[in-house]
Amino acid sequence: MKFGPSPIEDSVGGIVAHAVKRDGLVLKKGEIVGAQHIRALKDAGVDTIVIAKLEEGDIVEDEAAGRLAQACAGSNVRVEQPFTGRSNLFSEKAGVLVVDANAIDHINSIDERITVATLPAYRAVQAGEMIGTVKIIPFAAPASALESAIRAAQTPPIRVAPFRPLSVGVISTLLPGLKPSVIDKTLRVMSERLKPAGARILVETRVPHAADALSAAISDIMPRSDLVVVFGASAITDRRDVIPCAVEMAGGHIEQLGMPVDPGNLLLIASLDGKPVLGAPGCARSPKENGFDWVLQRLLADVPVTSADIRRMGVGGLLMEIVSRGQPRDAAGAPRD
Repeated sequence: MKFGPSPIEDSVGGIVAHAVKRDGLVLKKGEIVGAQHIRALKDAGVDTIVIAKLEEGDIVEDEAAGRLAQACAGSNVRVEQPFTGRSNLFSEKAGVLVVDANAIDHINSIDERITVATLPAYRAVQAGEMIGTVKIIPFAAPASALESAIRAAQTPPIRVAPFRPLSVGVISTLLPGLKPSVIDKTLRVMSERLKPAGARILVETRVPHAADALSAAISDIMPRSDLVVVFGASAITDRRDVIPCAVEMAGGHIEQLGMPVDPGNLLLIASLDGKPVLGAPGCARSPKENGFDWVLQRLLADVPVTSADIRRMGVGGLLMEIVSRGQPRDAAGAPRD
């Protein structure tokens, strides 16, 4: 693509690089210079304008953006008609955004004129929400670079895993001093967390904070639930603590205790009979975003969460301070949650 100042007489067919506004004449950026513009430009005293002219092998910006956006769009992703070299991608369903970061990095490394941007991977998104954009920086992209980018997107790197209307079982353990109102509020907060997915609390029970009682409760409600969440009266501090022991007594397997997300460090993820069991950290009683949300949202969208997945959450895992916690995370002493 040629780019630069051009005499008016040689500008027909060129793409206006910078808007021209003079004595009532308006020639917009991106407009194609036609023969009808030449006289008006001369009458306005304009001798040269900055234009771009396509050369053999160039793909005009809108076509290039549209083709690459279509290649990048996986399941449940809608591609918007390109305009001014940009084609946006939107979620067709509520769910979790799944992005192949390596593929996006590869595409962006091919040619500086070709760019793809997305929301953070594994973010919960709503139907109709913009989740990505393809932008061609100049007015055209080389066909060879575009084809390389499309090949890099052979397996579409942007998709949405839709939420599922799961039935959730919630168990709360009890200790003296834990008010029923705290549990009631926890259930309301949990219901709100499930609402975007169309999931609901099917069964709720309360048992003493003891491994045998909790194990029996887990075994009882697991057959009726797609997912079980345990809110402990006391935080989990070790794999030998009450909640992990109860899960194992019921025949479950501990996948991971703890996560590099704060608040949310003391989360437990386990499985029993092929279904997930979560030991919620104390911060999950609050509606504020925390590590529990990150794991719950993936499970509601049928996106597997392994120990390795959780251990990769550290970058970006320091979330905003929750002032109401009463014990801020500072050098004087970090609270457990």
